[in-house]
Amino acid sequence: MGALISLIAVVVLTLVPLVAVGAADLRFLIGVVVPGVAFAVFVVGILWRVVHWARSPVPFRIPTTCGQEKTLPWIRHSELENPSGGWGVVGRMALEVLAFRSLFRNSRAEIDPGRERVSYVGTKYLWAAALAFHWSMLVIVLRHFRFFVEPVPVWVGWLQSVDGFFQIGLPVIYVTTVVMIAGLLWLLGRRLLDGQVRYISLTSDYFALWLLLGIALSGVLMRHVVKVDIVDVKAAIAGWASLQPVTPQGVGLLYFVHVFLVSALLVYFPFSKLLHMPGVFMSPTRNLANSNRARRHVNPWNPKVQVHTYAEWEEEFHDKLVAAGYPLDKE
Repeated sequence: MGALISLIAVVVLTLVPLVAVGAADLRFLIGVVVPGVAFAVFVVGILWRVVHWARSPVPFRIPTTCGQEKTLPWIRHSELENPSGGWGVVGRMALEVLAFRSLFRNSRAEIDPGRERVSYVGTKYLWAAALAFHWSMLVIVLRHFRFFVEPVPVWVGWLQSVDGFFQIGLPVIYVTTVVMIAGLLWLLGRRLLDGQVRYISLTSDYFALWLLLGIALSGVLMRHVVKVDIVDVKAAIAGWASLQPVTPQGVGLLYFVHVFLVSALLVYFPFSKLLHMPGVFMSPTRNLANSNRARRHVNPWNPKVQVHTYAEWEEEFHDKLVAAGYPLDKE
């Protein structure tokens, strides 16, 4: 049910620019105002969430570990699994962010019907699909820099050359485009077909995948099926990026669909699970060294408590305690 509701929501988002531009000719609103507001919400939302996380007290070292901690000199410790210093944290974070190391070692519990026992099976397909999707999306975002600046940076040209190395079709079909869509379809199919994953999936989980798939497919259609004038597209985007907006002309309805879906993603991003991108850097289970045995950690936020000792209590109620016949430490 959640998959259907989220799909309907994405379809409605697709119809909004089609009606607004096709019927009411609201090109400036959909092509300039909506992306500008969405980008502002995106930036402010991320800053607000990151500042909120940064202000959360973390009084103790709570990194998740799965290796030998540094103790005695003759005991070999695992610096990446259980970092004792800053460089170990940097290495661990680099592997986590760039290679999804935790997901690579993830496993799921399954009941073996033949042996009637629980077994743990690796989920390398999930790791491969997630890694391929995220890296492909990063490359695609970087390739889109050619629309925002003039002259186009040299590194963007190099990236396009490597990405379109196979020279398939005209315009060239980029490898990352195919890999991103394949990764999205695999992640979506996993949630739809796997009963265990479907049971714990929320509507928001499906919505993010449908929305990303809609953005990818609308981009592919603009490039390979319903051709748009790339000069007009760049003029529209460059004008918006330079704060000198112009009403998009000659770009076709599909351009407005693509821009509107991207704007919806920008608004949705700071308030969803997708914010794990900056969130991983703020996680105390990842960004702290485990030095609990090397030094004593005292909570710096502990307030000074005005205590009332037993001796003070006994002195305060001395006469009443004597009258009641209670024994006293101090006569």
